[in-house]
This record gives sequence, structure tokens and C-alpha cells, in this order.
Amino acid sequence: MSQEKVLVVADSITVGELAETLNLPVTTLIGELFKNGIVATINQRIDFETATIIVEELGLDVELQKKEASTAVERKTHQLSDKAVDRPPIVAVMGHVDHGKTSLLDAILAQKVVEGEAGGITQHISAYQTVRKDRSITLLDTPGHEAFAALRQHGATLTDVVIIVVAADDGVMPQTVEAIRFAKTANAKMVVAINKMDKEAANPGLVMGQLAEHGVIADAQGWGGDVPMVEVSAKTGQGIEKLLDTVLLVADIEELKADIDVPAEGLVIESHMETGRGPVVGLLVQQGELKPGHFMVAGTAYGKVRTLLDFSGKAIKSAGPSTPVTVTGFKELPQFGDVFTIVKKEKDARHATEQARIEREKNAASTNVTGADLLKMMNQKHDTQDVNVIVKADVQGSLTSVMDSLRLVDTNGEIRLRIIGSGVGSISESDIRLAADSDTIIYGFNVELPPAVKRLAMRDKVQVRIFKIIYELLDDARNSMEAMLAPEVVETEIGKLTIKGIFRTLKDEVIAGGEVTNGKVVPNVLARVKRGDEQLGEVEVTKVQRQQQEAKEVFEGEMCGISLKTDKKLLLEEGDKLELFTRELVKRTLK
Repeated sequence: MSQEKVLVVADSITVGELAETLNLPVTTLIGELFKNGIVATINQRIDFETATIIVEELGLDVELQKKEASTAVERKTHQLSDKAVDRPPIVAVMGHVDHGKTSLLDAILAQKVVEGEAGGITQHISAYQTVRKDRSITLLDTPGHEAFAALRQHGATLTDVVIIVVAADDGVMPQTVEAIRFAKTANAKMVVAINKMDKEAANPGLVMGQLAEHGVIADAQGWGGDVPMVEVSAKTGQGIEKLLDTVLLVADIEELKADIDVPAEGLVIESHMETGRGPVVGLLVQQGELKPGHFMVAGTAYGKVRTLLDFSGKAIKSAGPSTPVTVTGFKELPQFGDVFTIVKKEKDARHATEQARIEREKNAASTNVTGADLLKMMNQKHDTQDVNVIVKADVQGSLTSVMDSLRLVDTNGEIRLRIIGSGVGSISESDIRLAADSDTIIYGFNVELPPAVKRLAMRDKVQVRIFKIIYELLDDARNSMEAMLAPEVVETEIGKLTIKGIFRTLKDEVIAGGEVTNGKVVPNVLARVKRGDEQLGEVEVTKVQRQQQEAKEVFEGEMCGISLKTDKKLLLEEGDKLELFTRELVKRTLK
């Protein structure tokens, strides 16, 4: 028996490279992928798992081994020096929709944040700063719907304290539980703000009891827990100062520190394009000080800080740790959640983004074909239907979030939602052209449809749907996919009857009598005719009679006469059984 040849390949590899490694014509490999439902090019990247499956499918006497990935590109966590200074706490405000998170921020910041929000729902991550007793507190307002799970998870990972807002008259809701889970995952300290205390139905004791069921136990007397809970009212201002004092107390216990005399670094929390300003990027500085003129790198984007603004839009000369800022000067939009760092020269910035681009392409397997995708495709029936969509959003964070949420819509493998294009900014003519070629729906989130583009869309019969609330967009996508699902045939058993006598047999009708042995017998339903285990045919029950009178229903234990409509002559015998049922087409829905 020949021994298996062992080949070492990278974590992701192009189809061309794999063919070369296996000493196979590239067309053979592309053909094998095509057989499994994947249209691949010579430069398409596939991951290690996919490569292994393809080798097995081809029946080659080869074993693939994964090359150990270098860990050089892993991000180092910053080690604090002995010169580290105290920094403001970063506080994420989370909770259920309509429990008053943004109104609470209004009260803290004494400004109207909630106005202009579609349906009162926060659409992007927003960062603010407030001062209490000469100490700064950074506040992150995180989007308030489960569709923003990806955003909120980022929000939780960059926070020290999470204020979980629960309405005193409503109690713990699904998104409250989700916020608790994120806070625990991020190892952030929790403070509960029991809001809407001005309402008559307010019941803080009930809220504390519900929270205790989810492992969040109040530090109040008699509860014996360690989570501070403050009763507040965004409307009257009750408890706001106590809430901020509690946050500072929790932060003091954590001893939050950061270095100032190091190159600035932090996270991209928002990015969008603005006419006349180009890429406008929201950053949260975590270490060092960011100043105008600094060269910054975030993932595959770089630039020079042209303007540096604080959360209220005022120009500032520098931003230290835990400070949210808005900068202009990036050459292109960085991704939401990217880490930004500072370099000395533009040449270094260009080199760093080039390296990041190469690294991203190497890891592109996750955005191309993975082994899991391949197995799914191999197991799927070939009659899968595609719904193609293009997604445009006003800012990078929303775009990421909408796309992540669309990918989570479960279709049981029958309907596949494919995002064939995406981008930040208004819907353009090129989007319409791409959609027209591939019978695609264009979804716009918080963006505009210019008149010229609208005319082109109408001419090319392209569906453009614009939404301001994310769950309305997701519902529309789900409805579009449900419309393509084949209806389900549902049969409902009604009753059983045993034939006791046959009165007339015609070419297309039988009139008989019998006893109802189970359920009931009713007219205008279908019935299976059975003799022992053999099915003789299907008939339609047209009329039911009890004692020579027409009846709407006859129950178990009673005798009745029955008229059956047949599509061919049916010779019934005594002792045959009828199983009555209804059959209907039911519109299916996605889970």
C-alpha cells in the first residue's frame, strides 16, 4: 500500500496555488469546485478546511497539513509604565428599546440627544463627555436593537463600566438580558439605573428581583449583592448626580490608568463620508495623546490628523486617554472597530497599511469560501434560490451592523441571501447598473436616493428600498425571502369511519353508510379509502346524513350516510375504512 504524501499548506490558499502544490491542472480543481456549487477563479482564496475536502473528493493519496501561522501580527496589549496617570472611566449606556437610555444621556449632558432619532432608536454609536466634581466621564450611547449586536459587542469591549438602564414600570426585557451578558463578557463593572421612577407604576423592588434571577444582585440592604442600583428619572432629574457619583466610585475601585507620553492609540468607533470634508472618523483614544498633524494608521486606512474635534464639535489641540474625538484627514474610510496607531512619517503609514492589506487578503478566506460553506453547499438541494442585495449605509458602523444582521436571517437552506455589493454613502448610478444586471434589491440605510439615480432605477425597474430603522429593513428582507419560499402542504386529520353498507355505486360517486369510530365526519373534506393496510384511493366527502337529514357533523359512536365523489369507479366493501382529513397550502415563514 502506497504511503500518503504529506503537503504543508497555509491557512488560506488560492485555487492556483493549491493546484500547483497538488501537481494538478488548475481546470481540474476549478471543475471539482464547480461540481460542488462553487464558481471559483484561479485567484479565489479557499481556507484549509475547503482544500482538505476537495482533496478527499478528488480521491488523491495526499494529506494536507496546516502551516503554523506566525503570531507576529497579533496586537500587543499595552503594558502600563510606572508613569501611568489616572484616566476618565469609559461608560457604555445599554438596555432595552424605549427604557430611556438616550433620555438619560440628555439629562446627564443637559442637551437633546434623542431628537432626530428615527423611532427614538439610536442608530449609531455616539460618544460624549461630562464632568462631575472636576472629573471627566466618557459616555458611549450604544444602539438599542438586537440587530446592532455586533456594534454593541464592540461597545462593551472598550468599556470599563456599563450602565444598564431598566424602566421601573416595565422591568427586565430581552435586550436587558443581552446587555448583562455583554457586560459580563467584557469583564466590565455594572451599575443599574432604574429609570422612569416618576411613573405611577414604578416598582424598583420588582426590577431588583428580576435582575437577581439573571445573576445581577443589588448591593442594597437585604440583597447582599455587589451591583450598585440607583433609582433615577430622566424626566425630573432625580438620582442623576447619585448615578454619576456611583460610576466614579466604581471607577476608583478599578484604579483606571493610562500612559500619556506614548504614541496615541485607540479604536475607530464611527466613520462616514461628508461632502467637502471627506472621511470623517470618530475615534476613542485609549493611550497617549492625539494631536493635529499626527500620522495615523487604522487597518488598511491611513491619514494625517487635519482637524481634531471634541464630542461637541469644538476644535481641540490634543486628546488624551478615554477621550472621544472626531478627526478628518484619512485617505479612505477605516473599518468600525479597527485599532488606530500613530507613526512618525507618511512613508511609515503607507507601509503599515500595505502590510495590513496583505494580511487582510491572506485572511480573506473567511469572506470567500470556507469549509463550512462548502459542506453546506454539498448537502444542499440544488434548487436553492438566491436573493441578491446591495447594501448602502450612511456610516461604516451601521453598514457592518446591517450586513451582519442580514447574514443572520435563517432560511433553512432553501433561500440564500447574497450581498453582492456594499458601501458607505448615497445610492449611486453604478449601484443601479450592478443591480439591473443581477436582479437585485438595493437596501439603503439612512441614505439618500438622488433624483437622477431614482429615474435610472425606475427606468431599469430596480427595486430601491430606503429605511431609517434597522429592524424595518430586516423585516423587509425577511418578507422578500419568505415570498420565495414554496408553500407547505399541511394535512389535518378529522375523523375515521368504518363502512357498514353500500347503497349505490356510480362511475364518479359512491353512497354508503357507516359508523364513526374516531373524531367526527363532516362534508366537504377529503378521505383516504383503506382496505386493511392497502390504500384504494382518495375521495371527496360531498354530503353527510344522519337519519335521512343532512348533517354538518356526526360524532364518534354515531351512524351516518355519506356521499363520496370519486375520479374513477370505486367498488367499496363492508369493513373498508375512511380516514377523513383536510389538505391546505400554508404560506411558510422564516424562523
